[in-house]
Amino acid sequence: MRINQLKAGAVLSYISMGLGYIISIIYTPIMLRLLGQSEYGLYNLVSSVVSYLGLLSFGFGSAYMRYYLCYKAKNDEDNIAKLNGMFLIVFSAIGLITVIVGTIFVFNIDLILGGKLTINELAKSKILVIIMVINIALSFPMSVFNSHITANEKYIFQKLIQMIKIIVNPFIMLPVLLMGYKSIGMVIVTTVLNISIEIANATFCFKKLKIRFSFRHFDFSLMKEMTVFSSFIFINMIIDQINWNVDKFILGRIRGTVAVATYGLAAQFNTYYLSLSTAISNVFIPRVNKIVATTNDNQELSDLFTRIGRLQFILLSLVCSGLIFFGKSFINMWAGADYNESYAIMLLLIIPVTIPLIQNLGIEIQKAKNMHKFRSKVYLFIAILNVLISIPLAKMYGGIGSALGTAISLLIGNGLIMNWYYHKRIGLNINYFWSQIVKFVPSLLLPISVGVLLNMFVELNNVVVFLESVIIYVAVFGLSMSCFGMNKYEKNLISKPIKKIIKKCKKYSQ
Repeated sequence: MRINQLKAGAVLSYISMGLGYIISIIYTPIMLRLLGQSEYGLYNLVSSVVSYLGLLSFGFGSAYMRYYLCYKAKNDEDNIAKLNGMFLIVFSAIGLITVIVGTIFVFNIDLILGGKLTINELAKSKILVIIMVINIALSFPMSVFNSHITANEKYIFQKLIQMIKIIVNPFIMLPVLLMGYKSIGMVIVTTVLNISIEIANATFCFKKLKIRFSFRHFDFSLMKEMTVFSSFIFINMIIDQINWNVDKFILGRIRGTVAVATYGLAAQFNTYYLSLSTAISNVFIPRVNKIVATTNDNQELSDLFTRIGRLQFILLSLVCSGLIFFGKSFINMWAGADYNESYAIMLLLIIPVTIPLIQNLGIEIQKAKNMHKFRSKVYLFIAILNVLISIPLAKMYGGIGSALGTAISLLIGNGLIMNWYYHKRIGLNINYFWSQIVKFVPSLLLPISVGVLLNMFVELNNVVVFLESVIIYVAVFGLSMSCFGMNKYEKNLISKPIKKIIKKCKKYSQ
Protein backbone atom coordinates (compact mmCIF):
# COMPACT_ATOMS: atom_id res chain seq x y z
CA MET A 1 0.00 0.00 0.00
CA ARG A 2 1.37 3.43 -0.98
CA ILE A 3 1.98 5.66 2.02
CA ASN A 4 0.80 9.27 1.79
CA GLN A 5 4.11 11.10 2.30
CA LEU A 6 2.39 14.45 3.01
CA LYS A 7 0.18 13.15 5.81
CA ALA A 8 2.83 10.84 7.21
CA GLY A 9 5.39 13.66 7.07
CA ALA A 10 3.10 16.05 8.94
CA VAL A 11 2.23 13.40 11.55
CA LEU A 12 5.88 12.48 12.05
CA SER A 13 6.75 16.16 12.34
CA TYR A 14 4.39 16.54 15.26
CA ILE A 15 5.48 13.27 16.86
CA SER A 16 9.05 14.47 16.52
CA MET A 17 8.17 17.85 18.01
CA GLY A 18 6.22 16.20 20.81
CA LEU A 19 9.24 14.07 21.67
CA GLY A 20 11.42 17.15 21.42
CA TYR A 21 9.24 19.09 23.83
CA ILE A 22 9.09 16.24 26.34
CA ILE A 23 12.85 15.75 26.19
CA SER A 24 13.40 19.51 26.40
CA ILE A 25 11.20 19.80 29.50
CA ILE A 26 13.39 17.19 31.21
CA TYR A 27 16.75 18.16 29.74
CA THR A 28 16.73 21.98 29.64
CA PRO A 29 16.49 22.65 33.43
CA ILE A 30 19.42 20.30 34.00
CA MET A 31 21.38 21.94 31.20
CA LEU A 32 20.68 25.45 32.55
CA ARG A 33 21.91 24.54 36.00
CA LEU A 34 25.01 22.70 34.73
CA LEU A 35 25.96 25.59 32.44
CA GLY A 36 25.01 28.47 34.71
CA GLN A 37 23.26 31.63 33.55
CA SER A 38 26.39 33.40 32.32
CA GLU A 39 27.66 30.41 30.30
CA TYR A 40 24.21 29.83 28.80
CA GLY A 41 24.12 33.50 27.82
CA LEU A 42 27.56 33.22 26.20
CA TYR A 43 26.42 30.18 24.21
CA ASN A 44 23.33 32.05 22.99
CA LEU A 45 25.32 35.16 22.13
CA VAL A 46 27.94 33.33 20.06
CA SER A 47 25.27 31.19 18.36
CA SER A 48 23.26 34.26 17.37
CA VAL A 49 26.31 35.93 15.81
CA VAL A 50 27.69 32.84 14.03
CA SER A 51 24.24 32.07 12.63
CA TYR A 52 24.68 35.08 10.35
CA LEU A 53 27.11 32.96 8.34
CA GLY A 54 24.06 30.98 7.23
CA LEU A 55 23.22 33.99 5.08
CA LEU A 56 26.03 32.95 2.75
CA SER A 57 23.67 30.34 1.27
CA PHE A 58 22.09 33.36 -0.47
CA GLY A 59 18.69 31.61 -0.52
CA PHE A 60 19.77 29.13 -3.21
CA GLY A 61 17.95 26.29 -1.42
CA SER A 62 14.56 27.68 -2.47
CA ALA A 63 15.85 28.18 -6.02
CA TYR A 64 16.87 24.52 -6.16
CA MET A 65 13.34 23.45 -5.21
CA ARG A 66 11.74 25.65 -7.85
CA TYR A 67 13.97 24.62 -10.75
CA TYR A 68 14.13 20.95 -9.76
CA LEU A 69 10.32 20.68 -9.83
CA CYS A 70 10.21 22.42 -13.22
CA TYR A 71 12.62 19.87 -14.68
CA LYS A 72 10.88 17.00 -12.88
CA ALA A 73 7.53 17.94 -14.43
CA LYS A 74 9.20 17.54 -17.85
CA ASN A 75 11.05 14.32 -16.83
CA ASP A 76 14.26 16.09 -17.79
CA GLU A 77 16.78 13.91 -15.91
CA ASP A 78 19.82 15.38 -17.66
CA ASN A 79 19.06 18.92 -16.53
CA ILE A 80 18.32 17.65 -13.02
CA ALA A 81 21.80 16.09 -12.94
CA LYS A 82 23.32 19.38 -14.15
CA LEU A 83 21.31 21.26 -11.51
CA ASN A 84 22.61 18.92 -8.78
CA GLY A 85 26.18 19.36 -9.96
CA MET A 86 25.86 23.13 -10.18
CA PHE A 87 24.49 23.39 -6.65
CA LEU A 88 27.15 21.09 -5.21
CA ILE A 89 29.87 23.27 -6.75
CA VAL A 90 28.24 26.51 -5.59
CA PHE A 91 27.60 25.32 -2.04
CA SER A 92 31.11 23.86 -1.73
CA ALA A 93 32.49 27.28 -2.67
CA ILE A 94 30.18 28.89 -0.11
CA GLY A 95 31.46 26.44 2.51
CA LEU A 96 35.03 27.57 1.77
CA ILE A 97 34.01 31.24 2.02
CA THR A 98 32.36 30.45 5.37
CA VAL A 99 35.68 29.18 6.74
CA ILE A 100 37.47 32.35 5.59
CA VAL A 101 34.84 34.67 7.09
CA GLY A 102 34.76 32.59 10.28
CA THR A 103 38.54 32.90 10.60
CA ILE A 104 38.29 36.70 10.35
CA PHE A 105 35.55 36.58 12.98
CA VAL A 106 37.77 34.60 15.39
CA PHE A 107 40.62 37.11 15.15
CA ASN A 108 38.25 40.03 15.80
CA ILE A 109 36.03 38.43 18.44
CA ASP A 110 36.59 41.08 21.10
CA LEU A 111 35.69 43.88 18.67
CA ILE A 112 32.51 42.12 17.50
CA LEU A 113 31.11 40.95 20.84
CA GLY A 114 31.92 44.13 22.72
CA GLY A 115 33.45 45.05 26.08
CA LYS A 116 30.88 43.45 28.40
CA LEU A 117 32.53 40.01 28.17
CA THR A 118 35.30 38.90 30.52
CA ILE A 119 38.70 37.69 29.27
CA ASN A 120 37.71 34.10 30.03
CA GLU A 121 34.42 34.49 28.14
CA LEU A 122 36.22 35.93 25.11
CA ALA A 123 38.71 33.03 25.08
CA LYS A 124 35.91 30.49 25.29
CA SER A 125 33.88 32.29 22.62
CA LYS A 126 36.77 31.84 20.14
CA ILE A 127 36.65 28.06 20.57
CA LEU A 128 32.86 28.08 20.20
CA VAL A 129 33.09 30.10 16.99
CA ILE A 130 35.66 27.73 15.45
CA ILE A 131 33.50 24.65 16.06
CA MET A 132 30.28 26.35 14.92
CA VAL A 133 31.96 27.61 11.73
CA ILE A 134 33.12 24.08 10.89
CA ASN A 135 29.55 22.87 11.41
CA ILE A 136 28.05 25.50 9.10
CA ALA A 137 30.79 25.16 6.45
CA LEU A 138 30.20 21.40 6.14
CA SER A 139 26.43 21.81 6.09
CA PHE A 140 26.45 23.93 2.91
CA PRO A 141 27.58 21.32 0.33
CA MET A 142 25.60 18.60 2.13
CA SER A 143 22.39 20.67 1.96
CA VAL A 144 22.00 19.62 -1.68
CA PHE A 145 21.02 16.15 -0.51
CA ASN A 146 18.45 17.41 1.99
CA SER A 147 16.90 19.65 -0.69
CA HIS A 148 16.78 16.71 -3.08
CA ILE A 149 14.92 14.58 -0.52
CA THR A 150 12.41 17.38 0.11
CA ALA A 151 11.86 17.94 -3.61
CA ASN A 152 11.07 14.23 -3.95
CA GLU A 153 8.64 14.48 -1.00
CA LYS A 154 10.37 11.71 0.98
CA TYR A 155 9.22 13.19 4.27
CA ILE A 156 9.08 9.95 6.22
CA PHE A 157 12.82 9.39 5.98
CA GLN A 158 13.55 13.05 6.78
CA LYS A 159 11.35 13.13 9.85
CA LEU A 160 12.54 9.76 11.17
CA ILE A 161 16.16 10.91 10.95
CA GLN A 162 15.32 14.11 12.80
CA MET A 163 13.41 12.13 15.40
CA ILE A 164 16.43 9.91 16.03
CA LYS A 165 18.59 13.00 16.44
CA ILE A 166 16.17 14.50 18.99
CA ILE A 167 16.15 11.29 21.04
CA VAL A 168 19.90 10.66 20.89
CA ASN A 169 20.98 14.27 21.57
CA PRO A 170 20.33 14.47 25.37
CA PHE A 171 21.77 11.00 26.02
CA ILE A 172 25.08 12.20 24.59
CA MET A 173 24.87 15.82 25.75
CA LEU A 174 24.16 15.25 29.45
CA PRO A 175 27.22 13.03 30.12
CA VAL A 176 29.37 15.60 28.32
CA LEU A 177 27.95 18.41 30.50
CA LEU A 178 28.31 16.34 33.67
CA MET A 179 31.99 15.85 32.82
CA GLY A 180 32.34 19.64 32.92
CA TYR A 181 32.80 20.46 29.22
CA LYS A 182 29.89 22.95 29.28
CA SER A 183 29.20 25.04 26.16
CA ILE A 184 32.22 23.74 24.22
CA GLY A 185 31.06 20.16 24.78
CA MET A 186 27.56 21.15 23.63
CA VAL A 187 28.67 22.53 20.29
CA ILE A 188 30.98 19.54 19.63
CA VAL A 189 28.11 17.10 20.22
CA THR A 190 25.79 19.20 18.03
CA THR A 191 28.36 19.27 15.22
CA VAL A 192 28.95 15.50 15.33
CA LEU A 193 25.20 14.79 15.25
CA ASN A 194 24.64 17.22 12.36
CA ILE A 195 27.43 15.63 10.31
CA SER A 196 25.91 12.18 10.98
CA ILE A 197 22.52 13.42 9.70
CA GLU A 198 24.11 14.85 6.55
CA ILE A 199 25.90 11.55 5.83
CA ALA A 200 22.59 9.66 6.26
CA ASN A 201 20.88 12.07 3.82
CA ALA A 202 23.64 11.60 1.23
CA THR A 203 23.49 7.81 1.57
CA PHE A 204 19.70 7.84 1.11
CA CYS A 205 19.99 10.02 -2.01
CA PHE A 206 22.57 7.76 -3.65
CA LYS A 207 21.05 4.40 -2.72
CA LYS A 208 17.29 5.07 -2.80
CA LEU A 209 16.76 8.16 -4.96
CA LYS A 210 19.63 7.38 -7.33
CA ILE A 211 20.73 11.00 -7.39
CA ARG A 212 22.92 11.94 -10.33
CA PHE A 213 25.48 14.75 -10.69
CA SER A 214 26.78 16.29 -13.87
CA PHE A 215 29.65 18.76 -13.62
CA ARG A 216 30.03 19.45 -17.32
CA HIS A 217 28.78 22.60 -19.05
CA PHE A 218 28.19 24.82 -16.02
CA ASP A 219 25.11 26.85 -17.03
CA PHE A 220 26.05 30.43 -16.21
CA SER A 221 22.81 31.84 -17.68
CA LEU A 222 20.75 29.57 -15.40
CA MET A 223 22.99 30.52 -12.50
CA LYS A 224 22.35 34.19 -13.19
CA GLU A 225 18.60 33.57 -13.38
CA MET A 226 18.65 31.68 -10.08
CA THR A 227 20.76 34.37 -8.46
CA VAL A 228 18.17 37.01 -9.35
CA PHE A 229 15.41 34.74 -8.03
CA SER A 230 17.33 34.00 -4.82
CA SER A 231 18.46 37.57 -4.17
CA PHE A 232 15.15 38.56 -2.62
CA ILE A 233 14.96 35.33 -0.62
CA PHE A 234 18.42 36.32 0.62
CA ILE A 235 16.99 39.62 1.82
CA ASN A 236 14.28 37.66 3.64
CA MET A 237 16.99 35.59 5.33
CA ILE A 238 18.73 38.76 6.50
CA ILE A 239 15.44 39.99 7.89
CA ASP A 240 14.81 36.73 9.77
CA GLN A 241 18.30 36.90 11.24
CA ILE A 242 17.73 40.47 12.38
CA ASN A 243 14.30 39.76 13.84
CA TRP A 244 15.30 36.62 15.76
CA ASN A 245 19.00 37.10 16.56
CA VAL A 246 19.92 40.78 16.62
CA ASP A 247 18.27 41.31 20.01
CA LYS A 248 20.73 38.89 21.61
CA PHE A 249 23.64 40.69 19.98
CA ILE A 250 22.36 44.10 21.14
CA LEU A 251 21.81 42.82 24.68
CA GLY A 252 25.25 41.20 24.73
CA ARG A 253 26.93 44.53 23.95
CA ILE A 254 24.68 46.64 26.19
CA ARG A 255 23.82 44.38 29.15
CA GLY A 256 26.14 41.32 29.05
CA THR A 257 25.65 37.53 29.02
CA VAL A 258 23.07 37.30 31.84
CA ALA A 259 20.58 39.45 29.91
CA VAL A 260 21.25 37.33 26.82
CA ALA A 261 20.50 34.18 28.83
CA THR A 262 17.09 35.53 29.95
CA TYR A 263 16.22 36.54 26.40
CA GLY A 264 17.64 33.29 25.01
CA LEU A 265 15.28 31.15 27.09
CA ALA A 266 12.28 33.16 25.86
CA ALA A 267 13.60 32.86 22.30
CA GLN A 268 13.74 29.07 22.77
CA PHE A 269 9.98 29.04 23.44
CA ASN A 270 9.52 31.21 20.35
CA THR A 271 11.51 28.72 18.27
CA TYR A 272 9.26 25.89 19.42
CA TYR A 273 6.25 28.02 18.59
CA LEU A 274 7.56 28.73 15.08
CA SER A 275 8.17 25.03 14.45
CA LEU A 276 4.57 24.14 15.31
CA SER A 277 3.34 26.12 12.33
CA THR A 278 6.02 25.28 9.79
CA ALA A 279 5.64 21.52 10.41
CA ILE A 280 2.29 21.72 8.59
CA SER A 281 3.12 24.24 5.86
CA ASN A 282 6.56 22.84 4.92
CA VAL A 283 5.12 19.60 3.56
CA PHE A 284 2.92 21.59 1.17
CA ILE A 285 5.81 23.44 -0.52
CA PRO A 286 6.02 21.03 -3.49
CA ARG A 287 2.21 21.10 -3.89
CA VAL A 288 2.19 24.92 -4.04
CA ASN A 289 4.92 24.86 -6.69
CA LYS A 290 2.98 22.29 -8.72
CA ILE A 291 -0.23 24.35 -8.66
CA VAL A 292 1.62 27.47 -9.77
CA ALA A 293 3.58 25.57 -12.43
CA THR A 294 0.45 23.95 -13.91
CA THR A 295 -2.77 25.96 -13.45
CA ASN A 296 -1.69 28.96 -11.32
CA ASP A 297 -5.28 29.00 -10.06
CA ASN A 298 -5.62 31.73 -7.40
CA GLN A 299 -8.87 30.24 -6.13
CA GLU A 300 -7.20 26.87 -5.54
CA LEU A 301 -4.26 28.58 -3.86
CA SER A 302 -6.60 30.68 -1.68
CA ASP A 303 -8.51 27.58 -0.58
CA LEU A 304 -5.28 25.77 0.32
CA PHE A 305 -3.90 28.90 2.02
CA THR A 306 -7.07 29.23 4.14
CA ARG A 307 -7.40 25.53 4.93
CA ILE A 308 -3.81 25.28 6.19
CA GLY A 309 -4.12 28.62 8.00
CA ARG A 310 -7.15 27.41 9.95
CA LEU A 311 -5.34 24.23 11.01
CA GLN A 312 -2.37 26.29 12.12
CA PHE A 313 -4.61 28.69 14.05
CA ILE A 314 -6.29 25.85 16.00
CA LEU A 315 -2.94 24.59 17.21
CA LEU A 316 -1.28 27.96 17.76
CA SER A 317 -4.24 29.48 19.60
CA LEU A 318 -4.12 26.57 22.06
CA VAL A 319 -0.38 26.97 22.64
CA CYS A 320 -0.40 30.79 22.72
CA SER A 321 -3.32 31.05 25.15
CA GLY A 322 -1.83 28.27 27.25
CA LEU A 323 1.47 30.13 27.53
CA ILE A 324 -0.38 33.31 28.50
CA PHE A 325 -2.19 31.57 31.37
CA PHE A 326 0.43 29.05 32.50
CA GLY A 327 3.77 30.28 31.08
CA LYS A 328 4.86 32.37 34.07
CA SER A 329 4.34 29.57 36.59
CA PHE A 330 5.99 27.05 34.27
CA ILE A 331 9.14 29.13 33.72
CA ASN A 332 9.46 29.78 37.47
CA MET A 333 9.25 26.06 38.31
CA TRP A 334 11.20 24.85 35.28
CA ALA A 335 14.08 27.28 34.83
CA GLY A 336 14.13 29.05 38.19
CA ALA A 337 13.39 32.51 39.55
CA ASP A 338 16.42 33.98 37.70
CA TYR A 339 14.47 33.61 34.43
CA ASN A 340 11.17 35.23 35.50
CA GLU A 341 11.63 38.07 33.00
CA SER A 342 11.64 35.50 30.19
CA TYR A 343 7.83 35.24 30.51
CA ALA A 344 7.14 38.81 29.36
CA ILE A 345 9.79 38.55 26.62
CA MET A 346 8.27 35.28 25.41
CA LEU A 347 4.78 36.79 25.07
CA LEU A 348 6.12 39.83 23.23
CA LEU A 349 7.71 37.48 20.71
CA ILE A 350 5.01 34.84 20.17
CA ILE A 351 1.79 36.91 20.13
CA PRO A 352 2.74 39.18 17.17
CA VAL A 353 4.34 36.33 15.22
CA THR A 354 1.08 34.36 15.28
CA ILE A 355 -0.22 36.39 12.30
CA PRO A 356 2.60 35.43 9.88
CA LEU A 357 2.65 31.87 11.22
CA ILE A 358 -0.94 31.13 10.20
CA GLN A 359 -0.12 32.67 6.81
CA ASN A 360 3.34 31.22 6.20
CA LEU A 361 2.15 29.13 3.25
CA GLY A 362 1.76 32.51 1.55
CA ILE A 363 5.54 32.89 1.57
CA GLU A 364 5.87 29.73 -0.51
CA ILE A 365 3.12 30.95 -2.86
CA GLN A 366 5.07 34.18 -3.38
CA LYS A 367 8.26 32.26 -4.15
CA ALA A 368 6.49 29.89 -6.54
CA LYS A 369 4.99 32.88 -8.39
CA ASN A 370 8.36 34.67 -8.29
CA MET A 371 6.60 37.60 -6.58
CA HIS A 372 8.57 37.67 -3.32
CA LYS A 373 10.49 40.87 -4.11
CA PHE A 374 8.00 43.24 -2.47
CA ARG A 375 7.98 41.27 0.78
CA SER A 376 11.76 41.38 0.86
CA LYS A 377 11.89 45.16 0.42
CA VAL A 378 9.19 45.85 3.01
CA TYR A 379 10.66 43.45 5.55
CA LEU A 380 14.14 44.90 5.10
CA PHE A 381 12.80 48.32 5.99
CA ILE A 382 10.90 46.87 8.97
CA ALA A 383 14.00 44.95 10.14
CA ILE A 384 16.09 48.13 10.08
CA LEU A 385 13.32 49.86 12.03
CA ASN A 386 13.41 46.96 14.49
CA VAL A 387 17.12 47.55 15.16
CA LEU A 388 16.67 51.31 15.53
CA ILE A 389 13.82 50.82 18.00
CA SER A 390 15.41 47.93 19.91
CA ILE A 391 18.70 49.65 20.77
CA PRO A 392 17.23 52.49 22.88
CA LEU A 393 14.55 50.17 24.30
CA ALA A 394 17.22 47.63 25.30
CA LYS A 395 19.16 50.37 27.11
CA MET A 396 16.03 51.38 29.02
CA TYR A 397 14.26 48.05 29.63
CA GLY A 398 16.77 45.29 28.81
CA GLY A 399 15.40 42.14 27.20
CA ILE A 400 11.78 43.30 27.43
CA GLY A 401 12.67 46.44 25.48
CA SER A 402 14.41 44.45 22.75
CA ALA A 403 11.43 42.12 22.42
CA LEU A 404 9.05 45.07 22.27
CA GLY A 405 10.96 46.50 19.30
CA THR A 406 10.65 43.17 17.50
CA ALA A 407 6.92 42.95 18.32
CA ILE A 408 6.19 46.39 16.86
CA SER A 409 8.02 45.62 13.61
CA LEU A 410 6.26 42.26 13.20
CA LEU A 411 2.81 43.77 13.69
CA ILE A 412 3.45 46.49 11.11
CA GLY A 413 5.10 44.24 8.53
CA ASN A 414 3.00 41.10 8.82
CA GLY A 415 -0.27 42.33 10.23
CA LEU A 416 -0.81 45.25 7.88
CA ILE A 417 1.46 45.52 4.86
CA MET A 418 1.73 41.85 3.88
CA ASN A 419 -2.00 41.19 4.13
CA TRP A 420 -2.58 44.08 1.74
CA TYR A 421 0.02 42.63 -0.65
CA TYR A 422 -1.43 39.11 -0.50
CA HIS A 423 -4.84 40.47 -1.43
CA LYS A 424 -3.96 43.16 -3.98
CA ARG A 425 -0.94 41.70 -5.75
CA ILE A 426 -0.61 37.95 -5.12
CA GLY A 427 -4.31 37.34 -5.77
CA LEU A 428 -5.16 35.51 -2.57
CA ASN A 429 -8.60 36.10 -1.10
CA ILE A 430 -7.52 37.62 2.24
CA ASN A 431 -11.05 38.75 3.11
CA TYR A 432 -12.17 35.12 2.91
CA PHE A 433 -9.13 33.99 4.90
CA TRP A 434 -9.82 36.31 7.85
CA SER A 435 -13.55 35.64 7.73
CA GLN A 436 -12.72 31.98 8.27
CA ILE A 437 -10.30 32.75 11.11
CA VAL A 438 -12.82 35.06 12.85
CA LYS A 439 -15.25 32.14 12.99
CA PHE A 440 -13.03 30.69 15.75
CA VAL A 441 -13.78 33.58 18.15
CA PRO A 442 -16.88 31.98 19.80
CA SER A 443 -14.88 28.81 20.46
CA LEU A 444 -12.20 30.80 22.34
CA LEU A 445 -14.52 32.49 24.85
CA LEU A 446 -15.02 29.47 27.14
CA PRO A 447 -11.33 28.40 27.41
CA ILE A 448 -10.25 32.02 27.99
CA SER A 449 -12.79 32.32 30.82
CA VAL A 450 -11.52 29.05 32.36
CA GLY A 451 -7.91 30.23 32.06
CA VAL A 452 -8.70 33.51 33.84
CA LEU A 453 -10.53 31.69 36.66
CA LEU A 454 -7.69 29.20 37.12
CA ASN A 455 -5.19 32.04 37.46
CA MET A 456 -7.41 33.86 39.96
CA PHE A 457 -8.31 30.99 42.27
CA VAL A 458 -5.73 28.20 41.84
CA GLU A 459 -2.15 28.04 43.18
CA LEU A 460 -0.27 27.19 39.98
CA ASN A 461 3.20 26.99 41.55
CA ASN A 462 2.44 23.47 42.81
CA VAL A 463 3.50 20.92 40.16
CA VAL A 464 0.56 18.54 40.61
CA VAL A 465 -2.01 21.34 40.68
CA PHE A 466 -0.30 22.97 37.68
CA LEU A 467 -0.54 19.79 35.59
CA GLU A 468 -4.17 19.25 36.60
CA SER A 469 -5.00 22.83 35.61
CA VAL A 470 -3.29 22.46 32.23
CA ILE A 471 -5.17 19.23 31.52
CA ILE A 472 -8.47 20.90 32.42
CA TYR A 473 -7.66 23.86 30.16
CA VAL A 474 -6.67 21.67 27.20
CA ALA A 475 -9.82 19.56 27.61
CA VAL A 476 -12.07 22.64 27.73
CA PHE A 477 -10.25 24.15 24.74
CA GLY A 478 -10.61 20.97 22.69
CA LEU A 479 -14.29 20.56 23.54
CA SER A 480 -15.11 24.19 22.81
CA MET A 481 -13.13 24.20 19.57
CA SER A 482 -14.83 21.00 18.42
CA CYS A 483 -18.33 22.30 19.21
CA PHE A 484 -18.06 25.92 18.13
CA GLY A 485 -14.99 26.32 15.89
CA MET A 486 -13.95 23.35 13.76
CA ASN A 487 -15.58 22.52 10.43
CA LYS A 488 -16.30 19.04 9.10
CA TYR A 489 -12.92 18.72 7.33
CA GLU A 490 -11.00 19.60 10.49
CA LYS A 491 -13.06 17.26 12.66
CA ASN A 492 -12.47 14.41 10.22
CA LEU A 493 -8.70 14.95 10.38
CA ILE A 494 -8.94 14.02 14.06
CA SER A 495 -11.81 11.54 14.09
CA LYS A 496 -10.79 9.37 11.12
CA PRO A 497 -7.39 8.28 12.50
CA ILE A 498 -8.98 7.61 15.90
CA LYS A 499 -11.72 5.48 14.28
CA LYS A 500 -9.10 3.53 12.31
CA ILE A 501 -7.10 2.83 15.47
CA ILE A 502 -10.22 1.69 17.34
CA LYS A 503 -11.23 -0.49 14.41
CA LYS A 504 -7.81 -2.14 14.26
CA CYS A 505 -7.75 -2.68 18.02
CA LYS A 506 -11.15 -4.41 17.85
CA LYS A 507 -9.95 -6.52 14.94
CA TYR A 508 -6.84 -7.73 16.77
CA SER A 509 -8.69 -8.33 20.02
CA GLN A 510 -11.13 -10.75 18.37
